Amino acid sequence: GALTGLTRVRRFQQDDAHIFCRQDQVKEEVLGSLNFMKSVYDTFGMTFKLERSTRPKKACGLVDKDGNPDPEGIALWDKAEAALADALDEFIGKGNWRDNPGDGAFYGPKIDIKVFDALRRKHQCATVQLDFQLPIRFKLKYTAQAKDGESDRFDRPVIIHRAMLGSIERFTAILIEHYMGKLPFWVSPRQAMIVPVAGAFNEYAESLREKLHLLGFAVALDDSTKTLNKKLLLARKEQYNFVLIVGEDEQKNNSVNIRTRKNTRVGEVSVDELIKLFSKYRDEKLSDEVTDPDVDDEAAKAEFKAKQQEKQEALKAKQKIAAEAKRKKKEEQRELREAQTQGEQE
Repeated sequence: GALTGLTRVRRFQQDDAHIFCRQDQVKEEVLGSLNFMKSVYDTFGMTFKLERSTRPKKACGLVDKDGNPDPEGIALWDKAEAALADALDEFIGKGNWRDNPGDGAFYGPKIDIKVFDALRRKHQCATVQLDFQLPIRFKLKYTAQAKDGESDRFDRPVIIHRAMLGSIERFTAILIEHYMGKLPFWVSPRQAMIVPVAGAFNEYAESLREKLHLLGFAVALDDSTKTLNKKLLLARKEQYNFVLIVGEDEQKNNSVNIRTRKNTRVGEVSVDELIKLFSKYRDEKLSDEVTDPDVDDEAAKAEFKAKQQEKQEALKAKQKIAAEAKRKKKEEQRELREAQTQGEQE
């Protein structure tokens, strides 16, 4: 297929894991994977829906070598699908997930997690797949607890394939779309840009950059000869979460003057206060879009969410208008072709 940005790349990384467990541990391990998935997508502010994908027509183990139905293989598939259903019922409740018949992997049924971004677009990222077939094909076994009268006993393990993000490159693209290019501080590769007002303060700016860098923050320094306004404009265009302006007063007070990427002026704060603020944004994974210094202000958060909702509704309306215009244009072109065809026939 064609390459498309980060969604279709030549080579990709995947956070795939394989859990080997006993059959009586399947429900516990699947629930653990689902809870892990929920914590990940809750952190990113994404919602999701769950589907159980059942056996495809050409599933492994349904027929024997002679092409006849294999009761043992069918029973394994039934058991695997029932185990996923039990786990889903306990995780999200009956009626809150749906079946996707015939869409399972050839080696076992799976749980597909459909993730929704800020614009309610659906993406397939995480998955939990149950596999009874590959352990049989690879002849895997483990020493099990012996029953009465048995000296040695071997059982077949179950493999659970699970991925939380799926392709890292594709998930990065989805994340950028979800945040509309404005990544929150804790996940942003451009957390702050230090801007000295003149060359005389470059040394102080560099010492501040080094200090923040050693604390693990992604901070850059613009010590070019551009004007201050040009530097501020470029930093906002490049989506730095914060711009830290330093001049004579800031150097004297060991402080910085903070502006956000929306050009909101937060004001002068000491370097120690800045580090505490950055650490709070990073460690508590807060949204830095609420620019009031009191990040726990519920009114500010509510106002921000309302504005975001307005933006999303406006974007949806534009998309709807564009789609309708495209449909009308296609209809007009079709009618024109029909008229031309009719004219040629006459």
